[in-house]
Amino acid sequence: MSRLAEFRAAEKALQEQLAQLESLKNDAGLKKEIEFEEKLQGLMKTYGKSLRDIISILDPNPGKSGIQVAAAPKTRRARVVKVYHNPHTGELIETKGGNHRGLKAWKEQYGAATVDSWLRG
Repeated sequence: MSRLAEFRAAEKALQEQLAQLESLKNDAGLKKEIEFEEKLQGLMKTYGKSLRDIISILDPNPGKSGIQVAAAPKTRRARVVKVYHNPHTGELIETKGGNHRGLKAWKEQYGAATVDSWLRG
């Protein structure tokens, strides 16, 4: 297909989509749905409820009705920075997990219980 034919086909498709969009804008049913959604969002915000809360209120037994809702993504708590101070060398290690190379070396050298006692608040 030539570039000109490709351009004209894309232009025609765009015109068809614009016409479809205009017909949807004038649809009374769509306007009612949009109004309902806006009001529902406002109520949810006013009362501090999520979509999951609304569904659980309307359908307390979701397994029996057959309606399924996508699971909300789980959010993790941010890890706390831990600071270890080696009293022998005066060295400090700051880490969010136990997979730090220097911390592992200390645990091999001094023992895990001893190194854990070096933890600062």
